[in-house]
Amino acid sequence: MNDRIPVTLIETLDARTPIRLTPAQAGGPIHTRSFTGRFRDLRRIGAGLLLALFFATQWLTWEGRQAVLWDLGRQQFHIFGATFWPQDFILLSALLIIAAFGLFFITVLAGRAWCGYACPQSIWTWIFMWAERVTEGDRHQRIKLDAASWSVGKLARRSAKHSFWLAVSLATAVAFIGYFTPVRTLVADLFNLQLGLTEAFWLFFFTAATYLNAGWLREKVCVHMCPYSRFQSVMFDPDTLVISYDAARGEQRGARRKDSDPRAQGLGDCIDCTLCVQVCPTGIDIRDGLQLDCLSCGACIDACDSVMDKMGYARGLVRYTSERALTGGRTRLLRPRLVGYAAALLVMIGAFTWALAERPQLSLDVTRDRTLYRENQHGQIENMYSLKVINKTQQARRYQIRLDDERFELHAPRELQLAPGEIVDVPVSVALLDQAESVAGELRFAVSDAAEPERQVSAPSTFIAPRVR
Repeated sequence: MNDRIPVTLIETLDARTPIRLTPAQAGGPIHTRSFTGRFRDLRRIGAGLLLALFFATQWLTWEGRQAVLWDLGRQQFHIFGATFWPQDFILLSALLIIAAFGLFFITVLAGRAWCGYACPQSIWTWIFMWAERVTEGDRHQRIKLDAASWSVGKLARRSAKHSFWLAVSLATAVAFIGYFTPVRTLVADLFNLQLGLTEAFWLFFFTAATYLNAGWLREKVCVHMCPYSRFQSVMFDPDTLVISYDAARGEQRGARRKDSDPRAQGLGDCIDCTLCVQVCPTGIDIRDGLQLDCLSCGACIDACDSVMDKMGYARGLVRYTSERALTGGRTRLLRPRLVGYAAALLVMIGAFTWALAERPQLSLDVTRDRTLYRENQHGQIENMYSLKVINKTQQARRYQIRLDDERFELHAPRELQLAPGEIVDVPVSVALLDQAESVAGELRFAVSDAAEPERQVSAPSTFIAPRVR
């Protein structure tokens, strides 16, 4: 009895047709070719604005201090005129949730547009690739340099490239750490070689991380390490705008003379120049269809459009389009999932704005002394408390403490004077006025702004007294 499973040969490859692997498939280094185009210009403008925001913001001043500073030592986070405290952590959580929904909205609308135009990994990778072109030449020159044996010229070019990379990495580390420690002091200590151990460690860490991520790992971070590349495809729908190759128009691909009629030769518009592969930062061939490695940066569109212009063909052989449009339909912008994300995003932004505007600028925490109670000199039962008062504003304020309960008498400072951002611990005592009354329940302290009494906060605590028999 023959138990072998029959095999049917479906397709065979012509042995005369060479198998051409993309750089990503071959596993070698990806050397991108220089190019021009509208999407490259758009990406440069966006990246330039983001880089200016990142490198310049920490140098701004606000009322005599650094405008944006996350002061971890004092647990104060300054963002221009606002100061946030650990108690405001819920606002940071809300902001991260809003950012996540914004990313979901963008993904449903235009695929991985975030990766191609705004992701720091992509922006720094493009900077490092530009440094390669400046120091080692364009794509064919870098390939030739890789294959050449070591010489003084090769050593000089490689040294210049890595020096450029390290300089950008160090500048990035200084800018990042400058948001957590005063940047002017940091830069002065760096030039004077007087960095503390903590600052030196983090400076080395972020310099090395930037150098490795943007210089050596590059597309591997996007393809293998970034979780977004793994789950973003499940958010696509037939109307999501992604970079696509129009196979119906481009096939059969092949070389031809510019003045020839491709239809007479049985050819499509694709001349198989592979420029779309040569400019891709992840080294894929977009003509193989939508792939996990595609960053939606538009480089292949710019390269293909330039070829179409030279050949006299219409642009758009590779373009941003949807699966529905490729099959002859019409892309729907208003669809339930996209509208739902947009509505949720608007509601969350509105709620966050309201919470930010109504955020209390005064904080009160009450801690009861561990002693149960004591009897004061007047024979009254007395409990001790510690009130932690925080002035969250950027101005000196006067505050008043009170206890709105006629059964008790509060012994506390009549008024507190707090500097901007100051925290004080105020010891107070509360006495029970009616000794015949047995009390073991809740009471509530309140602190109000002396200039604006309507601005107040309160915090509960308990009062303990012996049981009256």
